[in-house]
Amino acid sequence: MNVAHLIKSFTLWEFLKAHWLTLKYFFKPKATINYPFEKNPLSPRFRGEHALRRYPKVFDDLYVNLVHAGEVGGLLDTILTRLAKYIEKAMKLKGQIKSAMIYPAAIMGVAVVVIAVLMIWVIPIFAKMFNELSAGKMGLPGPTQLVIDISNIFTSYWYLMLGGIVGLVFGFKKYYATSQGRMTIDKLLLKAPVFGDLVRKASVAKFTRTLGTLLASGVPLLDGMTICAKTAGNKVIEETLINARISISGGKTIADPLAASGVFPKMVTHMIAVGESTGALDAMLGKIADFYEDEVDQAVASLTSLLEPIMMVFLGIVIGFIVVAMYLPIFKMSDAIG
Repeated sequence: MNVAHLIKSFTLWEFLKAHWLTLKYFFKPKATINYPFEKNPLSPRFRGEHALRRYPKVFDDLYVNLVHAGEVGGLLDTILTRLAKYIEKAMKLKGQIKSAMIYPAAIMGVAVVVIAVLMIWVIPIFAKMFNELSAGKMGLPGPTQLVIDISNIFTSYWYLMLGGIVGLVFGFKKYYATSQGRMTIDKLLLKAPVFGDLVRKASVAKFTRTLGTLLASGVPLLDGMTICAKTAGNKVIEETLINARISISGGKTIADPLAASGVFPKMVTHMIAVGESTGALDAMLGKIADFYEDEVDQAVASLTSLLEPIMMVFLGIVIGFIVVAMYLPIFKMSDAIG
């Protein structure tokens, strides 16, 4: 034991050092906070919007910007409730469009399957029977010969037809994936005689509902137009909204570029102009969305009631023509025997 150790032990140096350390941290500002009454500044990396941005496939720009507006304004609960209502209405609108498209597609699919079964398996049996009964001496009626020729094409070149259909679907997807292809197809879709009006009304309802929700949540107008363009679902509508955003940033109103595009109905642009002039644009957009969602409901109901008899009549005519064509040689043979 050295002299320094003896002096420290005699003077209680370690004891004094411990008390000094205690007093030092006693008067030092607290490292902890009185949670939840006090909160330290939160880094932007840990805010809700930045957490959502990590999963862009699940949370799009609409989600992220609404959550950001709710966090900044301190109204996150209200914004999330508004977002939930928006999603419910958007899903309902999407389901209505799908139901209108699926029904005729299903009927056409059933018709194609039935006709393919008749042409590949049933018609060849009748053709063989007619050939054996007439020994190749009796000519077949024109409709019967036409159906048998079509059946021969099906049975001989079915693989080419199947490959052509697959190639056509694949080529359509590749073309639609390009910017020009999507613009062309979406433009034709808006001008389609039956479905065009339905697609236009659904696009207007989606745009007005989205922009109205964003503006009511405190998202700036230019940011809202950008989000609406990204979530439009139609290239023509998207380009129109992008051009409108450029015009708005140059000092013009929303209604002027939308009216000049010719894509949106005049009633919509007039109501938007009224909303801008009265300072109640978000409320006016909500009324437009409600009106056009009801219009989509009526259009889907009318389209379904119209397509059902048309598809049934078409399928009945095709199947009836095939059946009559197969019975014509039998009637001809019975007349010859009689």
